[in-house]
Amino acid sequence: MQMSGHGRGRRGRPFGRGAGLGPFFFGPGGYPRGRARRGDVRAAALLLLAEGPLNGYQIMQEIEARSDGVWRPSPGSVYPALAQLEDEGLVRAVAGGDRRRYELTDSGAAHVDAHQAEWGTPWEQMTGAVDDEVGALFRELRRVGMAAGQIGHLGAANQVAKARGVLADARRALYALLGEDDTDE
Repeated sequence: MQMSGHGRGRRGRPFGRGAGLGPFFFGPGGYPRGRARRGDVRAAALLLLAEGPLNGYQIMQEIEARSDGVWRPSPGSVYPALAQLEDEGLVRAVAGGDRRRYELTDSGAAHVDAHQAEWGTPWEQMTGAVDDEVGALFRELRRVGMAAGQIGHLGAANQVAKARGVLADARRALYALLGEDDTDE
């Protein structure tokens, strides 16, 4: 039995990260993302490794969690930073399990101690760039997107059509808010 493009058995990219959802779905946390400097990734990795050994993926997850989803560095920024830190003798790779874990060397621990006050907490600096109300708006938008994705992935054709109508109505209502006088609160 041939399946249509909607409902169970659909092939293709799943809804979520990398699904090409446009400018309003800003990744796992649902926030607009700030840009980090190269030194922020290095500092964040060193600060996290001061707490204990981690692999690169765990470092990305921990930064994302501590920044409330605002900052999730890419593998293309974390792994080169770890390689550079290893070349500088500040971290070393530790064998164990199926992933390469990193830990601070003695000189890495001394480097963290010397610069920790200067660095602060890079993930909190990224979080401060997003207003609480805007953050709440984007969290709700992410929830709506996840619900729409579930309907698109699992729903019947009539449910998908109804969902499109609901989203179109919501879009029009949101644009109407911009046309209101902001003193009407």
